[in-house]
This record gives sequence, structure tokens and C-alpha cells, in this order.
Amino acid sequence: MSLTVGRHRFEGPYRSTNVLHDRSGIYVIVSFVNGQYQPLDCGESATVRTRIETHDRAQCWSRHAQGGTLMVAALYTPNLQSAGRVAIEHEIRRQYSFPCGQR
Repeated sequence: MSLTVGRHRFEGPYRSTNVLHDRSGIYVIVSFVNGQYQPLDCGESATVRTRIETHDRAQCWSRHAQGGTLMVAALYTPNLQSAGRVAIEHEIRRQYSFPCGQR
């Protein structure tokens, strides 16, 4: 299963963080509503699973889910340092209007 966000193919989206890896990457939070994915937020981390499970914007995701199912998709980037992950995050943020995590 995969989700294309911008020009990038993410693994997922998944309903549970149990299937995520604690590796470096970019993540996208979506709400699955009426058969469509609504993007809520994106970010980057050296430890994707831990970041999602302890995220300070989780309440924002729940508020904007519009009754849908919260899900997460991940793009793992083992060969990129933080600056490379941030560049991809900014690229994605320029393409989407996320209600959570405005920068």
C-alpha cells in the first residue's frame, strides 16, 4: 500500500503506528473521510515512529479529522541527514495547505 504526496511515494497510510519503523524519514498525517485522504500535517524526524507516538500536535490532528480515521504514511530516508529531510518537508508544505503545523 502506498500514498503519493507531491512527487514522493510514501508507505501506508496506516491506522496504527505499530507498523512504522523508528528510522529517519518524513511523515504525513491524513484523515480518511468519505473514501478520500485529507492531509492534516507533515514533518520529519530521525525516529518517525517515536515522533508520531509522542507528537505535540496530535490534538490538532484529532480536531481536524472531521470524523474520519486518522492515518499516517511514511517516507523513510536512510541516506538523508536532517537538512535533506527538512527540504522534502518544505517542498510538500508548499504544495498542500495543512491545518496543523503551519510553518
